[in-house]
Amino acid sequence: MGGEVAIAVRGLDHWFGTGEARKQVLFDVDLEIRRGELVVLMGASGSGKTTLLTLIGCLRQVEAGSVELLGRELNGASEAELVACRRQLGFIFQAHNLHESLTALQNVHMGLAVHGERVTGDGRAAARHVLGLVGLSERVNYLPGNLSGGQKQRVAVARALVGNPPVVLADEPTAALDRDSGLAVVEMLRRLGRERGTTTLMVTHDNRILDLADRIVRMEDGRIVEG
Repeated sequence: MGGEVAIAVRGLDHWFGTGEARKQVLFDVDLEIRRGELVVLMGASGSGKTTLLTLIGCLRQVEAGSVELLGRELNGASEAELVACRRQLGFIFQAHNLHESLTALQNVHMGLAVHGERVTGDGRAAARHVLGLVGLSERVNYLPGNLSGGQKQRVAVARALVGNPPVVLADEPTAALDRDSGLAVVEMLRRLGRERGTTTLMVTHDNRILDLADRIVRMEDGRIVEG
């Protein structure tokens, strides 16, 4: 796929722990993802997928090697620069992390606040629209306690997408969803790539959605072995 590079990882190494307990978990990782691509990252538990995702997502400090996100180098970036980068991202985690005291609609409003936007009339309309896209038009005023696990995850997806972020990072986003709901979410991410140029990097074990990916990248023992 042509177009500009959204994510560029070069020679990335990473360690956990200190002293004798220090353990290397990523080894010389190279990965390039272009604007609008939907890339699926696969591999066994402990292969380094989530660590790579958190480094790209400015949730951990890059220690060795290079990670460029939307043209900005993360190695050596200040905390203020990392915060600015995070505001460019939409995050979807396996744990939906919804605020239990807020309605579905209010939880999605939080997605705008994370991007530094005030929730105006346009923002409220956007939140309703994206909840409709994930099939929750009739649940906008429900509290999380009155939603199923799959519905909560769809609220989390809507929250990640409402600010129209240029990059979406997703860690097992379909794990709590039935087949049809999972396919619908990934199809929406693919459509955003085609229509808006949204770039998605998704960690998953869900074989049901692989056909929707533009590319599949596989990791083993902290290294990329395919893709």
